[in-house]
Amino acid sequence: MPEIPVAREIELNFDKPSLADQRADEARVRQKLAEILGEEPRIPLSVLRKLPQTLRDNDFRVKARLLFDGHLWHLAEILPFSTQKPFLGLGIDLGSTGIVIYLFDFKSLKVIKEHHFKNPQIPFGEDILNRLHFADKPERRQKIHQVTIEALRAETKKLLVNLPLESIYYMAICGNTTMSHFLLNLETRNLYREPYIPAASWIDTLKIKELGLHGHEEGLLFVFPNRGSYFGGDLLAGILATGLHRHEEVSILIDVGTNAEVVLGNKDFLLATAGAAGPALEGGILACGMQAAPGAISRVRIKKGPYSIEIETIDGEKPKGICGSAVIDLLAQMFLVGLIDQRGKFLPERWKERFKEIDGELAFVLVPAEESATGKEIYVTQGEIKSIIRSKGAMYTILTVLCQSVGLTFEDIANFYIAGSFGNYIDPEMAGLIGMIPDVPIERFKAIGNAAGAGTISFLKNKESFGELKEILKNLTYFEMNVQPEFMQLLTGALFIPHTNENLFPNVSKKLKEKGLI
Repeated sequence: MPEIPVAREIELNFDKPSLADQRADEARVRQKLAEILGEEPRIPLSVLRKLPQTLRDNDFRVKARLLFDGHLWHLAEILPFSTQKPFLGLGIDLGSTGIVIYLFDFKSLKVIKEHHFKNPQIPFGEDILNRLHFADKPERRQKIHQVTIEALRAETKKLLVNLPLESIYYMAICGNTTMSHFLLNLETRNLYREPYIPAASWIDTLKIKELGLHGHEEGLLFVFPNRGSYFGGDLLAGILATGLHRHEEVSILIDVGTNAEVVLGNKDFLLATAGAAGPALEGGILACGMQAAPGAISRVRIKKGPYSIEIETIDGEKPKGICGSAVIDLLAQMFLVGLIDQRGKFLPERWKERFKEIDGELAFVLVPAEESATGKEIYVTQGEIKSIIRSKGAMYTILTVLCQSVGLTFEDIANFYIAGSFGNYIDPEMAGLIGMIPDVPIERFKAIGNAAGAGTISFLKNKESFGELKEILKNLTYFEMNVQPEFMQLLTGALFIPHTNENLFPNVSKKLKEKGLI
C-alpha cells in the first residue's frame, strides 16, 4: 500500500445540480469525498462560505485539499481545477541551540528548501536548566514562548520569500520535552522537580493559527509527543525516521548532543537511555570547540617523519574552531603518531614546536594564529583531552550496558545509526580506533544527519505516523543508566585507547600492535 501524506489534494468532478438532484453543495462534496476517503470529512465554515461560488465559477470541476488530524480528514479548501497555488508543509526541528525549518512540497513529496537559525531562547539561558529556572514564573515563561513564536514567524517568512504564507497547510514540530512545553506555553516547573512530570505527553493536533504562526486559516499543526521530561519528541522523531520500530533486526540509534541519547530496539521492543557523553564529543566543552558549521574543523590527519597536519573545514572556509568529528579524529591521530599515550597523556618532546603552555596548562596547537579565521590559535589542552577520553569511554560504556541489559552483544546489532551534524562528519574508523564505538564492521555504522528533522518529514509523508508514534510510545522503556552499578566499573576500563581489555577490540588492537603502539 502506498503511503498517504497527512495533506492531500483530490480532483473532483460533479454532476451539476438539477430539479432531479437538489442536494446541497456541501452534501455533494461530502458524499464524493466519502467515496474516495472511505469516511466523511469535516467541512469547516470557512469552506462552506466559499463553496457555492467556487463550484459554479469552475463548472463543478475543482480540487479539494484535505488534512488528516489523526482521527479524521478536514476539508481545508476547495480550489479551481487549474489552480497553481503551492501546497506546502513545514517540518521543524526545535533544537535547544539551533532550529531547522524544512519546506516540504505535498505535490512532489520532497523537501524543497531548508533554513537554519539560532534558538532565540538562548538569552534566557545557555542550557535547558537555566531556561527552566528563568521560566519559574508564568510571565517569564510567557516571554520565552513569545520569542519562540515570533522567531518562527519571522524565519518562516524568510524561508518562503515570495510564496504565499497561506500555502502552508501543515506543520510537524519536534523538540525535547522542554522545547515543546515552551512552544505551547505549558507549565514547565514540574519538569525539573521530582518526580519530573510533564504537563502533557500527547498533544492533539492543533490549528496553526492557535499558536499565532503563519499558515493557512484551516492549517493543522502537530507537536511530537514525549515520554517523560527527559525523553522528548526529537528522539521519537529520530525513531520514526530510522524505522527502528518496524524491523525484525535489532539496531541502535545514537544522537549526540548535550547528552548522548541512545535507543536500542526493533519492532518488538525499544529501550532508551541518555548519558553525559555528549558535550566533549560535540566540541561543546573545548575552549576552541564549536558546532558543525561553516569554518568548523571537521577532519584532522597528522603525519610523522617529519610531523605535519592536514585539516578539512566545513564548506572549505578558514578554520574557526573544532567540531565533534574533528575532536575524535584529533584524539585518534595524536595517538597514531605517538603524541599521546594510551591514557591520553601528552608526549610534548615528540613535537616541541606544537606544544605550549596556554593559561597555565599544556596545550597542543592544531592551527597557528596566522592560519585561523579568528587570528587566534586553535588548540586543545591536556585537560580537554582527558575530558574527550571520558566522553568516548562513557559512550562505549552506555552502549555496552544497554546491550547487556537485554542479553545482546554488539555482534547482534544490525545497524548503528549516528544522528545529528556530529554523525554527518564522523569517521567510524577513527571512532572505533579510540574505543568510542564497538569493533564491528564499518558498514554497520550509518550517518543519518538530522534524524529529528527527518522524522518530521516522515510524519508529513505518511498519515499512519500517528499510529506509529503511539506504538513507539507503547513499546518504549526508559533505562536509567545512572543507577546501574556496573556502569562505573565498566567505564574505568574504557578510559584508555582503545580499552584496557584488548579482546573487546580485536581488529583495532591488531592494527595498533602492528604499529607498535600497544
